Amino acid sequence: MVGFKAFHSADATLAGIEVAHMVRKGQITNGNRCPFQVFAALAG
Repeated sequence: MVGFKAFHSADATLAGIEVAHMVRKGQITNGNRCPFQVFAALAG
């Protein structure tokens, strides 16, 4: 397995994973949007 070459890349990836888990667990209100739209709004 190849690791991350830059800390920024690792940080962004882990942040995205955490956001995805929070959306899946329902810890973020979605305002009747699909989970992908919530994730895209938080990640972008």
